[in-house]
Parts: sequence; C-alpha cells; structure tokens
Amino acid sequence: MTEVKFVINNKEKSYQKVLGENPYLNLKLGDKVQGDNIGLEGYELEIRGASDKSGCPLRRDIQGFGKKKALLASGTGVRGLKKGKRIRKTVAGNQINEDVVQINLKILKQGSKKIEEIFPPKEGEKRETLKVQESEPKTTKEKVKEQPKVEEKKTEEPIKAAV
Repeated sequence: MTEVKFVINNKEKSYQKVLGENPYLNLKLGDKVQGDNIGLEGYELEIRGASDKSGCPLRRDIQGFGKKKALLASGTGVRGLKKGKRIRKTVAGNQINEDVVQINLKILKQGSKKIEEIFPPKEGEKRETLKVQESEPKTTKEKVKEQPKVEEKKTEEPIKAAV
C-alpha cells in the first residue's frame, strides 16, 4: 500500500501530513469527515479534491472511482480554453480508493488545539506573512528611465584594398 499525503488548508496557509494508510477510503469529494483519523482531534474537515498515483485529478461530477476520458470545457483538470472549446482529458471519478495518493482537505471547524501547534514551523521557516510594499504606480516614462542602458557596439567594416 502506498502512503497518502493529506494537504490541510487553513485560510492563510496549507499544511501537509503523510500517513501510511488512507482512513477515508470509499468516501466522495465534498464529504465532511472528522480529523481524528489523521491526528487532528476535534477538527471537522471537508474533502475538496484529490489526485491518484498517475496524477489524474478526481472530479466531483464523475461517479465511481475508475479513470474515464471525459470531454470537458472547464473545471478540475482543465485550464485556459477559449470560449466554446472542449478537450478530452483523463480524469478519475469522485470516490476515494487505494490509488489516491493526495487528498486536499478544508478546515470547517477548529479543534481544541490550534493548527500552528499541531504543525510547528520547521527550522529556518518563517511564520510571518510577507508585507507588500505599497508605492505609487510608476508611469511608463519612469520605468524606461530605470532600465539600464545598453551600449551598442559599433562593428567596423573591413577596409577593402584597392587592387
């Protein structure tokens, strides 16, 4: 049996936990589960997405757990199509089975411990959020002035000898 990654999404940050077995077999995308099975006592989670061992995403609108080739216009597994275009993609059904290697979970209800206490920061990792510098937008003339000037090399043409 393969190990399963659980990606737990808080509003600000995502946390990852790896387990040797999957306690959520035969559940579907969108089901609400208890976090006790994966070490999050008191937490209520929702299964938001998953992917199988070959990287195919599970889609909520396809029933079952096998892979299927679906004609898709938008949604999970489809990016950047023009309006009216469709593409045939291999996706998996909405049921979690033994082939699933990653499950994405959303926190619905907090437990007694905060999520930061359960997943402490690793060495060298900062928990602070990055502050974005607020500045006035630059005009195009100012942007052009800031760019470094590149010197043009003049190539000398060989002198033709008069014969």
